[in-house]
Amino acid sequence: MQLNDKFLPLENLPETLQHVAQRAGQRLNDALSQADNVASMTKQPRPSARWEELSPSRREALAKVLSVSTFALDTLTRYPQWLGELDATGELEAAPTRDDQQQWLQSTLESAEDETALQRALRRFRRARMLGIVWRDLNRPDGYTMWDTAQAVSQLAEICLEAALGWLEAFYAPRWGLPAARADGAPQRLVVLGMGKLGAGELNLSSDIDLIFAFPEKGDTQGGRNPLEHQEYFTKLGQKLIAALDAMTADGFVFRVDMRLRPLGDGGPLVGSFAMLSSYYQDQGREWERYAMLKARPVAGDIDAGFGLLASLRPFVYRRYLDFGAIESLRELKAMINREVKRKGMQSNIKLGPGGIREVEFVVQAFQLIRGGRDTELQVTSLHTALTRLPELGLLPQAVVDELLPDYAFLRDIEHVIQALEDRQTQMLPTDESDQARVAFAMGYASWAQLIEQIDKVRERVRQHFDAVIADPEENAQDANDDSHQTPAQWRLIWRNELEQDEAVAYLSSAGFIEPEKVLKRLQSLYQSRQVQSMQRIGFERLDALMPLLLAAVAENDTPDTALSRVQPLIESVLRRTAYLALLRENPHALEHLMHLCAASPWIATQLARYPILLDELLTPETLYTPADKTRLADELRQTLNRLPEDDEEAQLEALRVFKHAQMLHVAASDVAGTRHLMKVSDYLTYIAEVILDAVLVMAWKHVTRKHGVPEGLDLNEPAFLVIGYGKLGGIELGYGSDLDLVFLHDSDGKGSTDGPRPIETPLFFTRLGQRIIHLLTAVTPAGSLYEVDMRLRPSGNAGLLVTSLDAFADYQQQNAWTWEHQALVRARVVAGSSLLAKRFDQVRGDILSRKREIHALRDDVVKMRHKMRDHLSSKAQSSGFNLKHDAGGMVDIEFLCQYTVLALANQTPALLTYSDNIRILETLAESEHLPLQEAEQLKDAYLAYRSRTHRAALTGEKAIGKADDFKEHRTAVNALWQRFLEP
Repeated sequence: MQLNDKFLPLENLPETLQHVAQRAGQRLNDALSQADNVASMTKQPRPSARWEELSPSRREALAKVLSVSTFALDTLTRYPQWLGELDATGELEAAPTRDDQQQWLQSTLESAEDETALQRALRRFRRARMLGIVWRDLNRPDGYTMWDTAQAVSQLAEICLEAALGWLEAFYAPRWGLPAARADGAPQRLVVLGMGKLGAGELNLSSDIDLIFAFPEKGDTQGGRNPLEHQEYFTKLGQKLIAALDAMTADGFVFRVDMRLRPLGDGGPLVGSFAMLSSYYQDQGREWERYAMLKARPVAGDIDAGFGLLASLRPFVYRRYLDFGAIESLRELKAMINREVKRKGMQSNIKLGPGGIREVEFVVQAFQLIRGGRDTELQVTSLHTALTRLPELGLLPQAVVDELLPDYAFLRDIEHVIQALEDRQTQMLPTDESDQARVAFAMGYASWAQLIEQIDKVRERVRQHFDAVIADPEENAQDANDDSHQTPAQWRLIWRNELEQDEAVAYLSSAGFIEPEKVLKRLQSLYQSRQVQSMQRIGFERLDALMPLLLAAVAENDTPDTALSRVQPLIESVLRRTAYLALLRENPHALEHLMHLCAASPWIATQLARYPILLDELLTPETLYTPADKTRLADELRQTLNRLPEDDEEAQLEALRVFKHAQMLHVAASDVAGTRHLMKVSDYLTYIAEVILDAVLVMAWKHVTRKHGVPEGLDLNEPAFLVIGYGKLGGIELGYGSDLDLVFLHDSDGKGSTDGPRPIETPLFFTRLGQRIIHLLTAVTPAGSLYEVDMRLRPSGNAGLLVTSLDAFADYQQQNAWTWEHQALVRARVVAGSSLLAKRFDQVRGDILSRKREIHALRDDVVKMRHKMRDHLSSKAQSSGFNLKHDAGGMVDIEFLCQYTVLALANQTPALLTYSDNIRILETLAESEHLPLQEAEQLKDAYLAYRSRTHRAALTGEKAIGKADDFKEHRTAVNALWQRFLEP
């Protein structure tokens, strides 16, 4: 057979490559002739016969492969029969399954009698599979992409690792024995962690494989002639495994193995126990090792034990807080790479050079390190998976990802073509004209110049996105302030106390500070404080980098003195948690929002200082000033809790508290910005409480039923329980510091017991459930507590049962409740629990409130209660101040008026039972003509004015006291209606 121009169609090849394909054909002719001679002597089928059967499309693809890949040519020259075999099995079109490959290799290794035979079998298997991978990568069957190539190479590495390890374990078992079982009886094997692109499942075509070896527990091997301690056994086994893959023989190599990512690198032990690894990473782990461990994945040996090890190391890799300090580490690492690239003249390196593969990886891994502890969706080894998840988490715009993904794939495609030339680990663009022509052709470009033009465009885009994430914010701030005299460099002199007193005071004064001497003294006191001077080096560097940016942001504020005095306690509170200093430094816009909010509200400043984790919310202004509605709140909370282990109640509680504080910050920010009406502010604060109560009820139900089961006849998954909100919660009028007035009801006759492992009587079950809810709401953690809870409005108050059946509640309300308790019922509504039981409660509430009452007695009871409250709570002395809530003509008077009218008129006007909030009760009174529209509007205006001032007082840290003259008109209107209705 002759591989002539007809057999190898050269017309589709560039002219510069046709002679390459012709020379390849001549080499293959010689190889096929020799193979045919050998076959005829052994009476085997001629290999050339399979070549002659190749379809025209196969021959065209062959011409492309031979013209581009010297590795493929060398392989086919050495093993010409493989082309027909790969064609017959379909391997030229699609990767074989993992099971098929494992079976092929295993059957080959069964006849390997020594390590030389093992190495030969592994290398030939790897070469055959790589021939198929190179063929598919260059010819791209339908739908085939770079990611398929990366996955196929990764899978090949895993199969070779596992097969070699299994063979070595069996081969050396008679001499060394096998490891002793773990303490729990489970068998032990070597754990092989794949790092880098192997761990990601995204190896390049001719990649090294980065590995870490580990074993679960110390001990001694058993059953061998020469037992070894586990440390020695696994070390010897690891050495043999490396040699099986890495050693260069006449058959080449399988994969080059790099073990430098293990603890202490080349100077550390080859294999470490789980205890040693955990201790090392906890005590000595460095930032670059966190970066490396992002991609760690068990790839051979005891896979389950490997995942257990990585789970124990997860707190080292992924911090629970937002770790913007990781960006500094990545920035330093990239700077080191840039210096090396420049020193070695590697600008043409498409991996390490500017705008290269590594910069895309840094962008993704920066977000994983910063956010992975909170956004657990990012705890994945695959770059492709992590990158596609960034938009849905709001971390990168979809448009950026839509550029980065194809650009990354393009650069990796070039990398694969370069490596396919010689099966050599390189990322340097070729300088040889022939190689340039081969690469351009493989990539589908007419010339090298056209390919270079596209490469430059791609690298420029990558560099822009990389800079947007990794660039130093101080450099950006310096550039932005080039035309201003107030640059970060000048603020640094102020911060470090490096200016003369007069010069510093004058500078602060020119920057807009009203009391520059006090400000300078405040800054000097902070800089010289024991807290700052005793900081560790990295912490002080972060503070020193942040303070000039912070002072510049303070100076931009309308009230810089106030802004500094309110933000400084926050800075002091995070001096030992310097990741938050890094967060603010890395996000100048977050600094701007911080100044704006703290200057406007000491309540916000206090919340941020108390719970620095809320600084995260400053990073997303689109949500910071836009509180979520109840549906979105419930969805966000559900997603947050779903990321946590179901049995980790402590983590769930912490997440609930952070969620509550964060959402309240959103409401306060929108309130300060004036983007939300007062009614909406209370609505949102009430929604937050409701979704938290829903979650807490579910948590408490699971906790109690796990211990005791459920009462007879009840559904395990549906709490037959109600949480009733009274007061501000019931009236949808929660403020920033409101506690929760609650009543617990259940649907049971109190008979029987639960069906769990520790059964208890039904009444005790519901009492335990109520106690658990209160505990979850009030327990204090580093993130504070959820809410203060007041249960005094339950039947019989503090003397009554904590949890009451609905029937007993109805009976109490009918027979024993005081008028003030019916007044409280006006503002009661279901806020969590069974929807079926909620309908029954609404019926009971309606029956009680619509009962016909003797008007004079009702009026006397209401007035007596109101006078009693005034005696205890209203302003005692006549002054210019007005207690917005308790003084005559204030909020409580309007609330009592609403409650009185509902109790007096609901039997005539059922519509009054519909709502529990005062504003809509007043609207209903006007619509039903029980109150003139004008008077209803006067009461509404007065109530909203009082509440608005109360909300504002909470945000500004003032008392809820108004000037009497400011509210004179409202107070007069309320007093007039009070006199007409209740004290005629």
